[in-house]
Amino acid sequence: MTPLTSQVWLAVPVAVPLAAAGVHAAFRRRALSAWTGLVSPCAVLAAGVVLARAVLSGGPPPTAFRGVLRADALSVWMLLVVGAVAALAGAAAPAYLAVERAAGRADAATARRYQVLVHAFLGAMCAAMLAANLGVLWVAIEATTIVTAFLVGHRRTRASVEAAWKYVVICSAGIALAFLGIVLLYYAARAAQVPEAQALDWPALVAHADRLDPSVTRLATALVVLGFGAKAGLVPLHAWLPDAHSQAPAPVSALMSGVLLSVSFTAVLRCKAVADLVLGPGYTRTLLAATALLTLALAVALLLAQRDYKRMLAYSSMEHMSLIALGAAVGTPLAMSAALLHIAGHGLAKTVAFCASGHVLQLRGTTRIGRVRGLLARAPGLGTAFGLSVLALLALPPSGLFASELALARAAFAARFGWAAAVVLLLVLTAFAALAVRTAAMLLGPSRLAPGTPAVPVRLGPAAGLPLIVGLAACAVLGVAAGPLTDLLSAAALPGRP
Repeated sequence: MTPLTSQVWLAVPVAVPLAAAGVHAAFRRRALSAWTGLVSPCAVLAAGVVLARAVLSGGPPPTAFRGVLRADALSVWMLLVVGAVAALAGAAAPAYLAVERAAGRADAATARRYQVLVHAFLGAMCAAMLAANLGVLWVAIEATTIVTAFLVGHRRTRASVEAAWKYVVICSAGIALAFLGIVLLYYAARAAQVPEAQALDWPALVAHADRLDPSVTRLATALVVLGFGAKAGLVPLHAWLPDAHSQAPAPVSALMSGVLLSVSFTAVLRCKAVADLVLGPGYTRTLLAATALLTLALAVALLLAQRDYKRMLAYSSMEHMSLIALGAAVGTPLAMSAALLHIAGHGLAKTVAFCASGHVLQLRGTTRIGRVRGLLARAPGLGTAFGLSVLALLALPPSGLFASELALARAAFAARFGWAAAVVLLLVLTAFAALAVRTAAMLLGPSRLAPGTPAVPVRLGPAAGLPLIVGLAACAVLGVAAGPLTDLLSAAALPGRP
């Protein structure tokens, strides 16, 4: 790939979503098709495929804009995951918005604003994944906070506005801690005589890791894990997650849970690659393992007491992010491969689950689990899709999560992390029981209808049902065989590769 070509394809995932956002914002008086929301995800997927071939060719990593953007196996893997999840969420959005408009909860201006914000959100996530500079990465992740705050408060109800403010305050506090950690890394790099222009480039930090001050790096790593961990839904700054995910529009909840959490955790992986070379793997292993176990224990406890199905899915996201963090803590190639595969499987399954939950909310008018009964009888297609997505999240075969959790357990025992694996297994089984019981209560039994309402099954149209079917099929295929993604996954799992 020539330098000019690499610059073009690296710019596509960032420039196309931002350009699409500008087009939607400019044409205020002209109705643009809701399906134009698929333009950006398709562009991201196309760029991911082209960059994957370049990364696996054995040549130098593609760079652009004087090294500000850089594609390696990890960023390309995440690019493909984000593109796939965004395509599913974008395909589900028109049917969701059509029902919102019919119910009087949205209008043409609201729909345009939604499209602008979603495109900007996607562009910011792509910028974060492709950033070679930790400062640019921080700015991009902070941009996702600003954009998604407006999406969380999309309905402008008291609950949604409160959730948006809670999201902004907590995540801004976390991002401020991450910023301080990045400043300390910059200080350590400058003290090690790293050129000023490269002092925040993570490949340069990896190359000069032997000269970085261990004490400064230790403190910086703790702040980065705590700060970016807030955006990833890890304790202790996790309290925004259930409120934001339960109040945001269903396709936005799918994007936030399916990929935003993982994109934020990618920033932790970048800093971990530096810290492991400076401090050895023991420090980040202990830090991430403790964070993962505390997050998992809290998520399971909250799942046991949960009575709201959208919040139930949000706490499930915390559970799965803790498993990803545990894979990063183990740190072996097998564990990292399992964590990255888990990111993809969770993104696909959670997108289907949240999009289906949005249709359930529109059908029943409530998010209370106790008020939703007989969903399979009332809406067979919707109930089946929701049930299968939860089964995928429970890591039952052939879900991709089954393969990733099995590989994660093997990696933990091989790395003498058996005690942690045993604790995790016990907690995961408890979460399994909580999710299974509550989902079964929603799906089975007689449907509760108002007196005089005819028991006519509600059918999903093709526009609403097709994204759910495709997402479930993709998750199942990922669990059976990664196919051409195997080489990319193996390359992305190599720890510390610059």
